[in-house]
Amino acid sequence: MLQYRELFYKQYYSSQLGRKSVNYNKKLKEETSQLQREILPLMPSNKDGIIVDLGCGIGSLVSMFLTSGYSQSSGVDVSEEMVNVAHQLQINQVTQGDITEFLKAHKNHFDVITGIDIIEHFTKDELVNLLLQIKEALKPGGIAIFRTPNLDAPYSTIYANGDFTHENYLNPSSAKQLMLNCGYGEVAVLPSLIRIQNPIKEILRKMIWSCYSFRIKVELFASGRSSDVILTPNMLIRVVKAN
Repeated sequence: MLQYRELFYKQYYSSQLGRKSVNYNKKLKEETSQLQREILPLMPSNKDGIIVDLGCGIGSLVSMFLTSGYSQSSGVDVSEEMVNVAHQLQINQVTQGDITEFLKAHKNHFDVITGIDIIEHFTKDELVNLLLQIKEALKPGGIAIFRTPNLDAPYSTIYANGDFTHENYLNPSSAKQLMLNCGYGEVAVLPSLIRIQNPIKEILRKMIWSCYSFRIKVELFASGRSSDVILTPNMLIRVVKAN
């Protein structure tokens, strides 16, 4: 029987990420700009560490790391199509491979492991096993950074169910629970970046979002729930492996 992952991931870029555009250079520029604002502030100041981006796609984060001075950065992705696009973009530090097998071969090796829009693609059991493997692949004191859909966000199904290959969904509370049970320390769950490229539209978006998020927090307060909630469509998770 054909498994859906075999079918979907073989053509993941053309059928999902690249459906709206085949301009690879434009997409790379947009993604690296977003990731620079979103992920770079979470990175260690020491740029000599060994870094790998799991499920790296076309290599946008790897490219951002390299241009930001993190010279020992690489990526791995299961999709041959994705890796081919990365190589067309001259991001040759990206290789094809199964990330679980890759992690098994690199125990206590990395200072930083990232996973952008990847952990939602695993079942609960698979994700726990993956997180344990990531912890084993990190050096003591190493960090892992993830971005994933946030189920507390308004209209969260747009992001959570917008991809057939998504298998699990988290909110900040369950994300902390997951990471702590997998043995990570210093678990931080943060809002992701919301940004529109057009500067005029971005000003308007900020104004609307400020009013909209305030109303939701008031409603949460009135219901007796915590008003300290993350509402962005995605959330960032940063964890540290204990020494």
